[in-house]
Amino acid sequence: MINWLEDNWRILSSDYADDSIINPLWKTIKLQYTSKNRHYHNLSHIHNMLRQLEGIKMEIEDLDSLKFAIWFHDIIYKSTNKDNEEQSATFAENALKSLNFDNFRTEKVKKLIISTKKHELLLVENYDNAYLLDLDLSILGSDWETYKVYIQNIRKEYKIYPNILYKPGRKKVLNHFLERDSLFFTERFKTKFEKQAKENLKKEIKML
Repeated sequence: MINWLEDNWRILSSDYADDSIINPLWKTIKLQYTSKNRHYHNLSHIHNMLRQLEGIKMEIEDLDSLKFAIWFHDIIYKSTNKDNEEQSATFAENALKSLNFDNFRTEKVKKLIISTKKHELLLVENYDNAYLLDLDLSILGSDWETYKVYIQNIRKEYKIYPNILYKPGRKKVLNHFLERDSLFFTERFKTKFEKQAKENLKKEIKML
C-alpha cells in the first residue's frame, strides 16, 4: 500500500515540481498520516479514497485538484482540535504553492478540504465536491464487519474522552447524518452505499 501511495503521489505532483520539492512533501505526508494517534484517519483512509477514485475519474472535472484535496484533507488531525480542516487547508495552500500549483485551483482545493468539516457542498459547478464527500464517507456503507473495525478505530482516536462524553457526542454526529435526506450526494454512491450506511448508523446508535 505504501509503495502504491508513494507512486501515486509522485505521478500527481511530478507535473508541477521536481524531486527536491516532491520528496520532502511525501515524507511529511507519510509522517503526518502515520502518527501514533491515527487509527482511522491514516494512509489506509487515503488509499481507500484514491482507489475508489480510479473507478470514477472520468466523471471528475478537475482530477488533480480533487486528488490533492484527498491527500491533504486530513493532513492535520487531532481529536481535540476544532479546526483540523482549516489547518489542513492552510497546509495544502503552502504545499501547493511550493509545487507551483495554479492559485485559482489552490483556492478550489482549500474549499474542497473545508467542505469535509460539515460534509456540506461548497462547490456546485460540477460533481467534484460531491464525489470528494462521498468518497470520504463511503466507509459508512461498508459491510458490518468492516464498519465495526471503523467504529473501533474512531473510538481509539477519541480515547482521551470518557464514554460519558464520547457516546453522546458520537450519537449526535450519527443522528445528524441520519436526519439528512441522503448521506451521499451522487447517484452512484447513493445506489451503492446508502441503504447499508443507514443500517450501520442505526446499529451503532443502539450500541452507544
